Amino acid sequence: MSRTAVVALGGNAFTREDQKGTFEELAANARTMANTVHALRRSGWNVVIVHGNGPQVGNLAIQQEEGSSVVPALPLSALGAMTQGQLGSLISIALRQTARAGDDIDIATIVTHVAVASDDPAFDDPRKPIGPFFHGDAVNEMVETRGWTMIEDSGRGHRRVVPSPKPQAILEAASIRVLADAGVVVVAAGGGGVPVVDEGNGLVGVDAVIDKDYAAQQLANQLGADALVLVTGVKNVMVDFGKPTQRAIEEVGVDEVEVHLSDGQFPEGSMGPKVRAGIAFLRNGGRTVVVTTPEFAADALADDEAARVGTRIVAADATVEA
Repeated sequence: MSRTAVVALGGNAFTREDQKGTFEELAANARTMANTVHALRRSGWNVVIVHGNGPQVGNLAIQQEEGSSVVPALPLSALGAMTQGQLGSLISIALRQTARAGDDIDIATIVTHVAVASDDPAFDDPRKPIGPFFHGDAVNEMVETRGWTMIEDSGRGHRRVVPSPKPQAILEAASIRVLADAGVVVVAAGGGGVPVVDEGNGLVGVDAVIDKDYAAQQLANQLGADALVLVTGVKNVMVDFGKPTQRAIEEVGVDEVEVHLSDGQFPEGSMGPKVRAGIAFLRNGGRTVVVTTPEFAADALADDEAARVGTRIVAADATVEA
């Protein structure tokens, strides 16, 4: 019986910190991510991909504002939908470019809408960074001329921040499930999905960007997925990071991870959202979460325990070796 893994890929994996975000850079980075998907499929997994869009949607917002004297600028919710098509196309092409002889691959990108609460406190406290990094006088210029809210982002410079409400439901989940069960690689909830609220007379988009890890968790639970794969820049989640007692987490139960989270081990600006998303997946019926780099994603889900790498978090009633 086929198993389904929902794989969350960061928007920063498309546009890395040292890159400008050219089309050629995006396409090359998409091919790297495609190899991760192929490895999972060759290990017997159906794959649903959820990707971030922070750098791309922020860049697109700047293009919209710069061109607004010629054509009207579109709202952020529309830009989120546009990046779903843009990045979904890049992933689809990359998967076909990197397929080996004998790979049976069919791909579908679903423009996905995600219900959020209109009274989510995130709307009054924007924290989600989007777009490029700014330094020096450019920071104040963006605040004064564009009215942006800016924050310092992990020592790398300042970025624009927008609201990031929590996803409550993936509206296209039923269609995504049909495709995934048929063995189609599905790209869904790109950029966390287009956030929508019900105002009583129908759904409307809102200017926000949903965190892709939380969107991936919500989708994985709605699909009844077997695993949630959170791709990041490090091989393992660490505890006591930067201290003499630093150690990598290999396989661990969700209860222990919650203790580490409550102890402040996982900052919100780095590993916090991934750990929170993983816990939510497991607490809502999921069985396995892995957190690792793209090249180790398939190995992290290996049936052979001796072959596993990365960090593996399992449900409370699963057996975890000491």
